[in-house]
Amino acid sequence: MKINVLLADDHTVVRQGLRALLQVEHDIVVVGEAETGRQAVQLAKSLRPDVVVMDIAMPLLNGIEATRQITREVPSAKVLILSSYSDDEYVEQLTEAGAVGYLIKQTATTDLLKAIRETYKGNAFFSPSISKRVVEQYRRAFLSGKPAGKTAERLTSRESEVLQLIAEGRANKQIAGELCISIKTVEKHRQQVMNKLNIHDIAGLTRYAIAKGIIEGQRREVPLSPPTPLKLAAAV
Repeated sequence: MKINVLLADDHTVVRQGLRALLQVEHDIVVVGEAETGRQAVQLAKSLRPDVVVMDIAMPLLNGIEATRQITREVPSAKVLILSSYSDDEYVEQLTEAGAVGYLIKQTATTDLLKAIRETYKGNAFFSPSISKRVVEQYRRAFLSGKPAGKTAERLTSRESEVLQLIAEGRANKQIAGELCISIKTVEKHRQQVMNKLNIHDIAGLTRYAIAKGIIEGQRREVPLSPPTPLKLAAAV
């Protein structure tokens, strides 16, 4: 039995590196590649992969919302996050969205193969540095008697899509066309987003989206270089 993997990352060099790493494995096959979050969702529904290796900062639809939609539409697919961002908030949001694993790109050649095989079995897998923080976070929460998660009001999946497209500079008409909804509905979602976040200007929404990793700003991610034969040999 082969493990069918879908790669989702907007950097071509990252996808090339990941494919080179995976294609030498006898039990893993890359069935598709996506360069936007929306494409990742579409391919997941058509290809039905066992594991989706997902980046966070994806155009049109970020990795958090893409993960949420994939786990809802294709529950058999296991989503494994591979990102340069390791902030606790990202880990929390993505596990809530349904991701079963979270890896740091810098350790991909060491941990990725094991992570794919473990998530395929239904087991959670996190980079060691993240696992340590998650365990410590829940330990402190247990000792203090307070919940580990945040209780702030969350945006719906559609509101998050609208927020990202606004932050990417799309006009209402463009957003309506992209999401196949009316301009009036876009305006309604835009107002709901502003009310929930208490941010009432486009510049503020854009800064929020960058800060939350919804879109890329100054914190541009470092692409994963294609693995060298030495790295491949070490990984195998």
